[in-house]
Amino acid sequence: MKIEYILLAVLLTVNTAVRAQSRLSDKDATKETMALFSNLSKIRNKGYLVGHQDAKAYGVKWKYVAGKSDVKDVVGEYPALYGWELGHLEKGAHLNLDSVPFDKMKGFIREGYSRGGVITLSWHGDNPLTGKSAWDPFPGTVSSVLPGGEKHETFLKQLDKVAEFLSDLKGEKGESIPVLFRPFHELTGHWFWWGAKSCSPQEYIRLFQFTIDYLRITKELHNLIVVYNTGTEIASKSDFLERYPGDHYVDVLSFDTYQHTRLPIDTLFVNKLKECLSIVEEVAREKNKLAALGEVGFNQIPYSHWFTEVLQPVLRDRKIAYMLLWRNAGYKPHDGSTEFYVPYPGHDSTPDFVKYYRAPETFFEKEARKLKLYK
Repeated sequence: MKIEYILLAVLLTVNTAVRAQSRLSDKDATKETMALFSNLSKIRNKGYLVGHQDAKAYGVKWKYVAGKSDVKDVVGEYPALYGWELGHLEKGAHLNLDSVPFDKMKGFIREGYSRGGVITLSWHGDNPLTGKSAWDPFPGTVSSVLPGGEKHETFLKQLDKVAEFLSDLKGEKGESIPVLFRPFHELTGHWFWWGAKSCSPQEYIRLFQFTIDYLRITKELHNLIVVYNTGTEIASKSDFLERYPGDHYVDVLSFDTYQHTRLPIDTLFVNKLKECLSIVEEVAREKNKLAALGEVGFNQIPYSHWFTEVLQPVLRDRKIAYMLLWRNAGYKPHDGSTEFYVPYPGHDSTPDFVKYYRAPETFFEKEARKLKLYK
């Protein structure tokens, strides 16, 4: 009897350990995709990948310069995570909504992957019902694109364009490049056609599930790590999970947040960041998913110690896999504004960002390469 109890205890221990492991929702995922997900699960106990949107395409006062990146110019190496945008792909355009050519984007993605970096893709697809941008929160749009809706076929054509792009992302050996795919993000806000005021929770869930099923099953794409991404309009786990598509469709739990006030240390921003991180981390722990910070930043970085005195203290002991700083769009002729979330050489926050870069928990591309995330 004692031996039987011992064997039972061992089996229970093994089963508990297996359940505790984070698992990819796509059981048919490619080996590189599985490896990336597994390795992201491991690194969150040591630190997190630091990313930058459109890092290789442009920065402050430059565009499409080979080998250039504002991050690299400041700290001497590229970010570990590259963010790119698929908006306007759905209508057959050659440029995305931020004027990045899709052919160049593919090249940047392949290049970043070859150096050991990680790729994340967002998609601000045009409103299929009105033909306007993603920022047209017209009620009824989501129901119109679901099976049986008047714009379902239009939506399928949009998905076909996205699938064609994703299927063309190949490494040097012909393997599919794994992608952190982040569709229909900031869903708790009201500004997108898939937002909380434009559709019911059930409609959003059906939209998300249909999209992932179509890409995985119909288009046979198995290089996707799927990201569920809210805004900061959440105050509890139930808020965060109200539109959650389910464990079989999601791998990473995240949210977006930005500091907008000009205060050096905005306690409201910091407290909300902490609150949302706690919610996302708790849900990720319960569901064996990964937690991440989908987008974050402080436009123009007016406080020169923002990275080490605001961002770093909050993220230091968190169990997140990665975070993404938003894009350095630079000067915008249409309104005369300047947009950047990472410092460039000569900016007042450059020394602070270098100090942030040297922190043991922040992983840039050299660390990512050493970690061999795809093996």
